[in-house]
Amino acid sequence: MTPAQLLQHYDQGKLWSPEQTAQIGSDVANAYQGALAVRQLRIGRGEQARGFKIGFTNRNIWQRYAVFGPIWGTVWNTTLTHSDGVAQIPLAQTCQARLEPEVVFGLKASPQVGASLEALFDCIEWVAPGFEIVQSHAPDWKFNAAMTVADGGLHAHLVVGKKIQMAAIAGSSETLNAVLANCRVELLKYGQWVDSGQGSNVLDSPLLALHHFLQELQQCPGAPALQTGDVVTTGTWTDAWPIQAGETWEAKFATPLPSLQLSFS
Repeated sequence: MTPAQLLQHYDQGKLWSPEQTAQIGSDVANAYQGALAVRQLRIGRGEQARGFKIGFTNRNIWQRYAVFGPIWGTVWNTTLTHSDGVAQIPLAQTCQARLEPEVVFGLKASPQVGASLEALFDCIEWVAPGFEIVQSHAPDWKFNAAMTVADGGLHAHLVVGKKIQMAAIAGSSETLNAVLANCRVELLKYGQWVDSGQGSNVLDSPLLALHHFLQELQQCPGAPALQTGDVVTTGTWTDAWPIQAGETWEAKFATPLPSLQLSFS
């Protein structure tokens, strides 16, 4: 499919046909170049990049979705909501939407090429709970890694909860790794338990997931650099759960992260 066709399906919330799905193939490097071309189309029509999502950092779900390594995509001003802990999001134009509880980082500086884990830590301003609404234009969520990349990293929307300044959580990358790796989340629907997980599910900790993403981004031809002010969400701590309009979900994170509630219209 052409970048324009990919963007049209994204805008309209329409499934790809079997023929269109086959056109994408399995070449991940080529899929990233297609995704970057879609990124330029979105910028050209006035959208503003606000950061990135990292997907498939949770090894527990690799077998389920037949994608065996992390991917990434762009987060936009049109797909980003900041919240004080309660938010409502419309699902119109999303395609087979699912929900993921995650941790989001906000950057106060742009990491240098080849930045160490500690140097990357020094670039982080805040951490927050998040919900990413993901989607797939491939029928029945059946895809390969290249398809997920071409599909905008499966990103539909990101809700960022209450931000906690890094100084209030950790003074070093080692401490932050331990705090977030051991933090747990309970995912609730209408107040009833659905799933649970913890930070170590995402490449052993969200900070390690962020560092892995930084290396991948810097090695991708034509990819933009992480910028001051970018947000990066680091992957689901649980499975991705189907959602529908009218539902209310909550992610109850353990200390030091606050809870986040989300309803859909």
